[in-house]
Amino acid sequence: MIEALTELAQEKQADVNPPLPKVQPVLPALTSILNQITPLPQHALFLGIAEDDLPVLLNLSYPIPGPILIVGDEKSDKTLLLQTIARAVDLTYAQNEVQYAVVTQYPDEWKKFYKDQNNNFLYQTGDYNTKELLESLVTWAHRNKGEQQSVLLLIDDLEAMTKLDEQATQNLRWLLLRGTSRRVWTFITLNAKRASHLKEWLEFFHTRLFARIENSDNAYLLTGNRDASLADLNQFAMRENDKLLGFYAPSIE
Repeated sequence: MIEALTELAQEKQADVNPPLPKVQPVLPALTSILNQITPLPQHALFLGIAEDDLPVLLNLSYPIPGPILIVGDEKSDKTLLLQTIARAVDLTYAQNEVQYAVVTQYPDEWKKFYKDQNNNFLYQTGDYNTKELLESLVTWAHRNKGEQQSVLLLIDDLEAMTKLDEQATQNLRWLLLRGTSRRVWTFITLNAKRASHLKEWLEFFHTRLFARIENSDNAYLLTGNRDASLADLNQFAMRENDKLLGFYAPSIE
């Protein structure tokens, strides 16, 4: 009886003082971080800062990771991560070294990037120009046999891209399969709640960056690990061996 009353008291106390959520540390701006860690290793692309304060980098000359899927619930900073990658390119590479193109349903979210020298252009999903972009990247990749320049294709929302016409989706599939070996890197976001409808497309992505995912079934589908918890992420995580490495996207101006 005493034990039951103790448990009840503890439950009531928990209701009064619920556990505090994890607080994301206040990070310096991207420019400040890059000033501290540059020059970066040759061909390194900045993705974020790990929870141990080390930079998370991707080697653009090493194609094995393949295209990158950024997946999480709605409003989990997936677009912010794309923008961090784009701004890092602007700050660390010349135009003849790395360029990027952005495909989005919401161009207004990218207004700050309109005049950046490394920005090839902003494309709205579904526009004819977007289909031309995919075609031109496939053509460029076929011809790119040894050139040092890399191109990043930053796509906000995989599901929207799958609704393009057959030729466009075929070109996208080719870029996902072959692009990194020809220095075309695709980074593409996905709402985790829609992942079960796009299982065929998930097979293209062996490298995945995770944002917060509340639903455990969605997390399992995307990680392949029933024990992986993505509901309490501070911001992002990536697989490192059998563990999840947490990291952050710094603020951008």
